[in-house]
Amino acid sequence: MTTATEAPRTPPATPATRSTTRIPPPASVPSLPSLTGLRWVAALLVFGLHVRNFGYFGGDGGRIVDWAFGAGASGVSFFFVLSGFVLTWSARPNDRALGFWWRRVARIYPVHLVTIAIALLMAYTLAHQARPTLRQGLADLLLVHSWWHPWWQTLNPVSWSLACEAFFYATFPLLALLLRRLGARGSAVLAGVSVLTTLVLARADAHHWLGQPINSLPAARLPEFVLGTAVARLVVLGRWRGPGLEASLGLAIIGYFLVPQVTAGYPATPCTIVGFALLIPAAAVADLHGLPSLWRHRRLVRLGELSFAFYMVHLLVLRAGTSLLGKSPHFGVAGGLAVTVLVFTVSLGLSWVLYEAVEVPARRLLLRTCRLSRPRQPSPSPQPQPARPARDTAAAGTD
Repeated sequence: MTTATEAPRTPPATPATRSTTRIPPPASVPSLPSLTGLRWVAALLVFGLHVRNFGYFGGDGGRIVDWAFGAGASGVSFFFVLSGFVLTWSARPNDRALGFWWRRVARIYPVHLVTIAIALLMAYTLAHQARPTLRQGLADLLLVHSWWHPWWQTLNPVSWSLACEAFFYATFPLLALLLRRLGARGSAVLAGVSVLTTLVLARADAHHWLGQPINSLPAARLPEFVLGTAVARLVVLGRWRGPGLEASLGLAIIGYFLVPQVTAGYPATPCTIVGFALLIPAAAVADLHGLPSLWRHRRLVRLGELSFAFYMVHLLVLRAGTSLLGKSPHFGVAGGLAVTVLVFTVSLGLSWVLYEAVEVPARRLLLRTCRLSRPRQPSPSPQPQPARPARDTAAAGTD
């Protein structure tokens, strides 16, 4: 998972400056705060799904929560598309692959390690908590556990998506090289191929053509990431022609509520993938052109900055709560709301601590201590020399 505010901030363009020219070089790439705000919404959908899965609400409350958050897993798909978009948008010129990978480690690994430690502590101190085997623990630590379905829910279950992200990061330097060679038409074709691949994989999973479910398989989720990179390339080239923010949001919402009509899991991905692929660049273009966007509200952006830590810690809080509340307590509406607000408040408080005490300082420390994170500096252009006689110029040309 990435943030859309990592690039140096510059004021967004005004409507009067709108054009179809290429975006400035990454050193002056504007920030996209609307994407950070949307990250929070996606994290909130996943939180709502897990509240529903833990059975806090019974009766009418349970039916309402199921209607509102039964498709909450699509928030992870949104993260995958967004990750591809943001990495392409903020790609550095002359970047080293090792430097890119180290920045990604600095971005996600400190919080991952801390939440693994919390999950281990819970496994050995709280009742009814599964204890991982040594192989499962090592696979989770190394972010390869999503490649083998029996391991994907060990320790901190939400970290399966980090294993997918780790695979995306491994492929991105090569993908970025390909994208730099593609024009607008090639990027549009790549986006279309990514959507088509998602449709084929969804059908394969729905009909059990493969040996295991592919919802958590990193290779199967790669097309969503590639789709994000392709639409970002179109925005960078100034060639994005998708609908505006309101229409894109409407399409994304329609797709979200279509999810319960199909098989749960990966087969539901096609319902939302097109809406997300339209909404993300639409929000980015709104920021670039200074168009209205409620997603860039200051408080929503702040919550978006906390969203990664919130995503990583909230399920641990829900699991810890089973020791007090039991499994699937099915409270009434008032009781369910009270417990949900409590769990949400604790999760948000812990995410603030993780962000301020772990995520930000650890990233700064890791980046400060490693030169790999710095892109290669281009050779300085030669300084203009005083004019020389023609014979000297000719002689210089033979060196």
